[in-house]
Amino acid sequence: MNIAVKANGYRPSEDEEFMNERQLQYFKQKLLNWKEEIFRESRETLTHLQAETENHPDIADRASSETDRSLELRTRDRQRKLISKIDEAIRRIEEGSYGYCEETGEPIGVARLDARPIATLSLEAQERHERRERIHRDD
Repeated sequence: MNIAVKANGYRPSEDEEFMNERQLQYFKQKLLNWKEEIFRESRETLTHLQAETENHPDIADRASSETDRSLELRTRDRQRKLISKIDEAIRRIEEGSYGYCEETGEPIGVARLDARPIATLSLEAQERHERRERIHRDD
């Protein structure tokens, strides 16, 4: 994700009040920009898939084309799920719960949110969650 937020060069910092109005606006704009980028990529994929509907006489070319199409559709499905998470994060901004860990209620941290604006768990809670997942997967 390489989403640039142009807000007069503003970057949230740990030195200011957590989830103040400026930070909330920053993250909301970052999420909206990310969502728009995903929609733009989806439109490009759709255009590409429509242009790629030719029937390849060579079976290897046809197989390669089908593999590419399948990969693009899986990518779009993952991005559809990501849009849902982005919408959920925007809803949390509007409700006032954005930036706080769903598990502990503690602040997630500006650096983590800047890197992953859809995060719902603090780093510590995420690590605990992943450890539990690994333990249960090994069973």
